[in-house]
Order: sequence, then C-alpha cells, then structure tokens
Amino acid sequence: MTPYNFVNLAKIIGLDAVALTDHNTCLNCPAAIKAGEEAGIMVIPGMELCTSEEVHVVCLFPDVEKALAFSDYVRKTMPPVKNREEIFGEQLIMNETDKIIGKEDLLLTTASGIGLYQVVPLVSEYGGCAFPAHINRSSYSVIANLGGISLDMGFNTAELTPDADINEFYEKYPDLKKMKILYNSDAHYLDKMNMNPKHLEVDSFDIQTIIDTIKHGG
Repeated sequence: MTPYNFVNLAKIIGLDAVALTDHNTCLNCPAAIKAGEEAGIMVIPGMELCTSEEVHVVCLFPDVEKALAFSDYVRKTMPPVKNREEIFGEQLIMNETDKIIGKEDLLLTTASGIGLYQVVPLVSEYGGCAFPAHINRSSYSVIANLGGISLDMGFNTAELTPDADINEFYEKYPDLKKMKILYNSDAHYLDKMNMNPKHLEVDSFDIQTIIDTIKHGG
C-alpha cells in the first residue's frame, strides 16, 4: 500500500492512530506522518525488523528523526543483496501524496544482523519500544523460529493477529501472562486493515505515552 492511501483509509475506518512498519526500513515514515497531519490521524513511525534469527519484531519510535536513525543503523547490518524487481517487486519511497521520490535498492526481505536479544536495548537507545510480531504465525515468529517466548528475551509486550486465541498460548508459554498482548492487523494491503480494531488504553493521546504503555507491558 502507499502512505497517502494507508493514512486516509485509516481515517475512513475511524482509527485514531496507526503505525507504519515496513520491513527493515523507515524511509516511508516521513510521508505517512505528513499525510497523517493533513488527515488528522496520528502516525507512529516504525519498522518490522527481521532479526538475524528471521524473527519479525515491531519497533516503534517517538519521532521520525529517531526512526530514520534506527533505519540507517539496520541498513548497515544487512547483507549487500540487491533487490531484483522482477522477482520481489519495486521498493518505492514516496512523498505524502504518493508521488515516487526514490527506490531502495537493497533487498529488504533479508534478515538484518541484529539478534533477537539485542533488539529491546537497541531500540531503547533510540527512544522506542519493541515487541515480537504475530507470535501465533508459523513463519517469521519468535515461537515458530525459536520454539517459545519468555521474559528473558526482554519483551514486556507481544503481538498476535486478531484471529488468535491467547488462552492457547498462555498454557504453553506462561510468561505471556505477564506481558501486555496486542492484536494488530499486520496489514500489507489496504483491504486487510482492521475494520473492527482492538483498543489500547493510554493516559494521554500522544506517541510517547503510547510507546511507554507498550514498553512497560503488564
């Protein structure tokens, strides 16, 4: 999907806030934030990081400057594999009206050089929070790839897809009972955006408070 369409569909759906979390990059976050300012939607800059174990982890940041700095760091850890558009498609960088302003030539679907146990302290250095993505899925999840999830990984929050039954996972992975559980759409296409979203209660409606709420878990 594209930043302008993503943000404006969120407005139509009636969402208060969204996070843009492309794989291993934050380069489209500036466009989404500008589109959000026009539409009156809070856009949290973020990334779906692929760790060296090929586990997907959502990373959210308080502002676009810190997100882009983290994006630069991640890029330097990735293998120098060029994107092949005929196989993987274009990796476009756009502005707030979806005008193409560039392309990312490095293949973004590869694993970064950042290990899972490094993620939380590293993201914290950039003022952000991190949580393992779609832990109920059979691929690119911490449970599928590493066999489980525990507090010693550093996470206080975990994400499931909306169709998951958390009780099944509580029985197998007791540490989840001590974590905050988020249900996110992980939408890669506009028609997959969640029309009936869950709600996250926060003390005040700003990005830093949302990040702090997620970071502290519980």
